[in-house]
Amino acid sequence: MNPKNRRILRLGMALVATALIASGCASDAKPKEITLLTHDSFALSEGVLEEFTEKTGVKVNVQMSRDAGTMLNQAILTMDNPIADVIYGVDNTFLSRAVNAGLFVPYTAVGIDTVNILLRVEHDAATPINFGDVCINYDIEGLAELGVPPPATLDDLLLPQYEGLLVVQDPATSSPGLAFLMATIAAYPDGAEYDWQAYWTDLFANGVVVASDWSDAYYTRFSRSGGAQPLVVSYASSPPAEVFFGGLSEAPTGVMTEGCFRQIEYAGILAGTEHESTARLFIDFLLSKTVQEDIPLNMFVFPANTEAVLPQVFVDFTTLPESPAVMAPGTIHENRERWIQEWTAIARS
Repeated sequence: MNPKNRRILRLGMALVATALIASGCASDAKPKEITLLTHDSFALSEGVLEEFTEKTGVKVNVQMSRDAGTMLNQAILTMDNPIADVIYGVDNTFLSRAVNAGLFVPYTAVGIDTVNILLRVEHDAATPINFGDVCINYDIEGLAELGVPPPATLDDLLLPQYEGLLVVQDPATSSPGLAFLMATIAAYPDGAEYDWQAYWTDLFANGVVVASDWSDAYYTRFSRSGGAQPLVVSYASSPPAEVFFGGLSEAPTGVMTEGCFRQIEYAGILAGTEHESTARLFIDFLLSKTVQEDIPLNMFVFPANTEAVLPQVFVDFTTLPESPAVMAPGTIHENRERWIQEWTAIARS
């Protein structure tokens, strides 16, 4: 090959290499916006997401699914062509399914050291953002009108005086519903003489009502919202929400602190995103005090960042259970689908 042709060949190869480098960088170049996939309970104060935009120049487009279970199904079904860059609201009852499906790009967030180690997951596959305790809530006035005292235990819910008074969520589609199912499994384990399947058989015999999701249960079926059931599966932090939004001085609802399950919500970078660097910045932002201190009065759960300051109404009116049920992610992963199928069979029988 003569010198002229060698120079042309080297020039061509250099141009190809430059193009390849540019192409590889373009997929992670700073975008104009990123998309957050979340559930319909996600809420932050006006201007909070705009603060991220001011800091980074990137707008956050929020795409809401319905409940967390529906959201996760949507994310897994679209993994080959992800519909978002970040997902928020996958809780510990569904987390193992997401991790085992390869849904997340693991990332150790800035500020993760402010999070209690008990909330974190191995290899930082996802980042804990908040936690709350799923418990039975009761309408104080609604029960008083019926002349019925608040229940104190899961066993109490089987008593004739509570027949038809409890609404729960379907664990196949609702994360609080699944959390409550886990609470009953922790209380009446597989293999026990009286196990959780026997308990649910008795609960259905006592007229428990099943709603599709939390919103349907709390805002339609619960007697505080005009429904017929004064008992509902909700959160230990729901009473301060009633006080805050109702402008009240006392909580109109109470919490049964036995039979609760600690629910932890996570955010993760979706595998396949073209904007991983910006997605990392957004995960950091979700764990920042700006967001963490805004969470309690918007989503009425506790921030994962232990340095976040809680609002006084949250402190005054939240009754935390002393020993909420917790379950190892591996145990949930090994049994979740079987438990849901067995629960569904009981519900349909």
